[in-house]
Amino acid sequence: MISKLLIANRGEIACRIMRTAREMGVATVAVYSDADAKALHVRMADEAVHIGPSPAAESYLVGEKIIAAAKETGAEAIHPGYGFLSENAGFAQAVIDAGLIWVGPKPESIEAMGLKDAAKERMIAAGVPVTPGYLGEDQSVERLKSEANAIGYPVLIKAVAGGGGKGMRKVDAPGDFEASLESCRREAKASFSNDEVLLEKWITSPRHIEVQVFGDSHGNVVHLFERDCSLQRRHQKVIEEAPAPGMDEATREEICAAAVRAAKAVDYEGAGTIEFIADASEGLRADRIFFMEMNTRLQVEHPVTEEITGVDLVEWQLRVASGEPIPLKQEDLSINGWAIEARLYAEDPAKGFLPSTGRLDVLRLPRGARIETGVEEGSEVSPFYDPMIAKIVVHEETRDEAISAMDEACRGVAALPVKHNAWFLSRLTGMEEYQQATMTTGTIEARHNELQAEPKPSKSLLAAAAMDAFFEHVPFGETERAKGLLGFRLNSAPQKEVALSLSGSRIHAPLDLPSGYEFFDGEATWWASQHHAYFEDGAAFVLPAYRAEGTGHASAADGAIIAPMPGKVIAVDVAEGDTVTAGQRLMVLEAMKMEHALTAPFDGTVTELSASEGGQVQVEAVLCVVEPSE
Repeated sequence: MISKLLIANRGEIACRIMRTAREMGVATVAVYSDADAKALHVRMADEAVHIGPSPAAESYLVGEKIIAAAKETGAEAIHPGYGFLSENAGFAQAVIDAGLIWVGPKPESIEAMGLKDAAKERMIAAGVPVTPGYLGEDQSVERLKSEANAIGYPVLIKAVAGGGGKGMRKVDAPGDFEASLESCRREAKASFSNDEVLLEKWITSPRHIEVQVFGDSHGNVVHLFERDCSLQRRHQKVIEEAPAPGMDEATREEICAAAVRAAKAVDYEGAGTIEFIADASEGLRADRIFFMEMNTRLQVEHPVTEEITGVDLVEWQLRVASGEPIPLKQEDLSINGWAIEARLYAEDPAKGFLPSTGRLDVLRLPRGARIETGVEEGSEVSPFYDPMIAKIVVHEETRDEAISAMDEACRGVAALPVKHNAWFLSRLTGMEEYQQATMTTGTIEARHNELQAEPKPSKSLLAAAAMDAFFEHVPFGETERAKGLLGFRLNSAPQKEVALSLSGSRIHAPLDLPSGYEFFDGEATWWASQHHAYFEDGAAFVLPAYRAEGTGHASAADGAIIAPMPGKVIAVDVAEGDTVTAGQRLMVLEAMKMEHALTAPFDGTVTELSASEGGQVQVEAVLCVVEPSE
């Protein structure tokens, strides 16, 4: 068995691996960048090695530094986690060549499944059903457009080396094809250093079904059943569950057998996931489930599989990497209950899921759920990496019970000043489509207006905030007497409401002492008010007394195009003096590995332009100004 393990990753997955390693008596080594010097995974490890500046390209993606850290500390093995170098066949081979143990599949297996076009050809040979599409070598715009026309719209453009939702674009009409292809290639080049693409037929009622597989060096391959990951936004999973709702035993047997064939076709060792797209227009049927790709690593959503099978997949990884056979045979594995995982991100759903960065001055995660996290109260959410705060996992006997438990858990999240999506996750669990298991990968997009609408504080919360604001300057010990004078004003009618500030806007809250309200040092015990902050149903509200001072802040209403987050300008489509129309793309900002298009708020003329391609910008910087047409 491995005695010392280096984890070539960060955040919650590094902490997750360390927890199992510690239980197995395996010493751990963390690596960290400048931004992560005080991170939780660094403090959890037995040893930690600094590997470079904050950008991943200068630290976590530099294989030579990671291998050197392993040598320096005497680590015998390297676990890549997921993301970063986890599916880099060259790095896996370099680890092995350095005389270290690679906790993952063989480099040739990674390479075989790394390019989606070649992987599909291999799956066809193995008898695994695949989605109709184009996998050719001719990457000219003309050929791709011709193939898209032959497939029929809508089509999906996918980077052949892609993953995590990056380098993917749905195209609904021929006129949109070239612009979508350009954007897809640019994102793929930046993320994977490969801008080649393939085309697939877009399935109109798609569900994302994946099967957890596991192989060892003794020729054994088993599956650990399926997961449903259909609730997605921008092709990124948001809520996952196991097993898949609506999956009958016959269909389960066929899809899981196909997944095992897929793994055996590449002589697979370790943890992997075979991802399928299902045409669910008539429910889940084996003849309408198609191979998409294989992820040759541990998945973000692996905890739901662990919860329903009772298996520790990281323990299995370490045992198999040490040369041991898979601990259980296929007949020993079974499904127990229902598990759901929700990804709690530092982002603002009400503003198009823009990432949010900064210090987590307040962070309270729900009790009673399994929490996988790499941060704690006081930690920084960095702009350099994926903005995940935590994974919330629940396990109950039935799906209905699991949904209820997840809803309660999401409503219990409290975080400030960083924005987060807990309230959005709660809304997802309450959707009829999710409750009835009729959701597809397009459900969130189809219902985005109601799902992403900014949450509003309840009347009870506003009343509590009004009380706090009213009593804020009452001298200590005078609270009870002040209560008796609530709303009193000399020579005037009693005050009935208080003006509060919510996101810079003035709102009026009723000044009324609710039954049972307790007032202690300016805090409402119901919502743990801290510095005028209140938490309700997974949302945070900052409600100080309103001060009519004006902010002088530029806004889109003024024609100012403002950077919604720190990032890099990767494209500028206009110049000063250009005439633009409402909705026209002005520039593209890249932040946290995703592209964000900034558009004109109305018809007008670009009168100022301060952004330039390749430039770094800070949050709320004015990038250009559009003067409205007469």
